[in-house]
Amino acid sequence: MRLLLVEDDLMIGEAVLDALRSEHYAVDWVRDGVMADTALRTESYDLVLLDLGLPKRDGLDVLRSLRERHQTMPVLVATARDAIGDRIAGLDAGADDYVVKPYDTDELLARIRALIRRSAGRAEPVFSHKGVALNPATREASVNGEPVSLSAREWAVLEPLLARPGVVLSRTQLEEKLYGWKDDISSNAVEVYVHGLRKKLGSELIQTVRGLGYVVPRQ
Repeated sequence: MRLLLVEDDLMIGEAVLDALRSEHYAVDWVRDGVMADTALRTESYDLVLLDLGLPKRDGLDVLRSLRERHQTMPVLVATARDAIGDRIAGLDAGADDYVVKPYDTDELLARIRALIRRSAGRAEPVFSHKGVALNPATREASVNGEPVSLSAREWAVLEPLLARPGVVLSRTQLEEKLYGWKDDISSNAVEVYVHGLRKKLGSELIQTVRGLGYVVPRQ
C-alpha cells in the first residue's frame, strides 16, 4: 500500500516515516500544503496522513480540494488542533478519521489499517480468500491454516489483490503499491513477485488478465 505523509515537523515526520516503512508501506513525505496538493494531483495513494497546520497552504484547504476533485482515498487527519470545532471542520471537509498530537504510534497504525479495510469495502481485520489469509495487524500470512513467509514486497503485491477479489489491477497500479518517489523501479518487479507468490500460495490464486494486469478471481 502506498501512503502520502503530509507533515511539516521534521522530527515527527521522520518518526512516522520510520514507523510506516517498518510496516512495509511505500511512503512519500511532503512538508507543505502546496507540495501535498501537487502530489495528490499527480500520484495515486491508498491513504493520506494529513497535518492541518501546514506552511504555504492550510491542510483543510488541501483536503477540500482533494474531495472537490472526487478523490476518494481515506484521509486521516493528524494534528495538534484539538478543539472540538477544529475536529468538526476537518471531518466535515472530508476527513475519514482524526487523531490529535501527540498520538501513540501503535494507535495511529491501527487507525490506518482500519481505514484501508473500510476503503476496500471490508470490515473484518483479516483478508481471506480461497484458503489464503493475511493479517495486516500482525503481518502474518497463511495457506489453509499453515504459516507462509512473505517478503515485504510480495505482501505489498498480494494485499491489494486479496482485499478486492475480482478487481483487476494493472502492473502500474501494483508498482505504485511497491515504490515511493526515491525507490528504484525494476522493469519486471511485479512479474517477479507474482511468480514468487504463485510458488508459495498456489498457481491459481493470482491470475493474469492479458493486456490488463492481475486479479484474484472471486470464485
